[in-house]
Amino acid sequence: MSQLTSNQSNPQGVKTQNLRKVYSEPKRGEVIAVEDATLEAHPGQILGLLGKNGAGKSTLLRMLSTVITPTSGEAWVGGHHTINDSSKVRQNLGFMSASTALYGRMSPREILNYFGELYGLSGDSLQSRIRFLIDRLEMGSYADGLCDKLSTGQKQRVNIARTLIHDPAVLFFDEPTSGLDVVMSQDVMSFVEDERTRGKTIIYCTHIMSEVERLCDQVVCIHDGTIMGSGTVEHLKSSTGEQTLERAFLSIVGYKSGENPS
Repeated sequence: MSQLTSNQSNPQGVKTQNLRKVYSEPKRGEVIAVEDATLEAHPGQILGLLGKNGAGKSTLLRMLSTVITPTSGEAWVGGHHTINDSSKVRQNLGFMSASTALYGRMSPREILNYFGELYGLSGDSLQSRIRFLIDRLEMGSYADGLCDKLSTGQKQRVNIARTLIHDPAVLFFDEPTSGLDVVMSQDVMSFVEDERTRGKTIIYCTHIMSEVERLCDQVVCIHDGTIMGSGTVEHLKSSTGEQTLERAFLSIVGYKSGENPS
């Protein structure tokens, strides 16, 4: 890797440069999960990662969040290098995934207190932040009950609050509406839009076209680990000559009628 340690042109955003992740499996040999990914996300905008399940979206986010190490390439989150300044990346990042589990024997308030302390918050400032999030996400009626007893939608609100507890500059949402009903999905997207208004840099990972059309200022289409196209929703449609984002995406990834897109 080069000696670059900061992203001076985008200090509060996200940048990747030729990011690559390769796994070695006994039966399959070398498996390329992400290949040569280069992208940028900016403050006050939502960048959508659009692709089918298994396309490499989650792997890319895990590299950016320092959960896994890239095979090659570089990345910066909030101006910090994901390898050289990994602790600062984590301090400036909130990561919410549909698969994120809660501690069932703790209450939402206890979870927020626990994660707030992990991020270095304490005292009145932490308690004020917890009260703000409980109020903002309308969790007052169950904030002191056990998470094991919460509905799926209530758990998702707790996960959102956990993601926001340290008020990070950069937010990753990985399939955040998976398994939610229509009403709760709308609530989640509203929360994401609110954070964009507050100037956060947001990467939103999904395969749901309607969510991309509503939320995303820029879209990156990823297929079999490779970025196949990028731009605004309107650009993707006009460049492919398609009337819908779904058809544009299928055209970009080379899907032909009769193939199984999943």
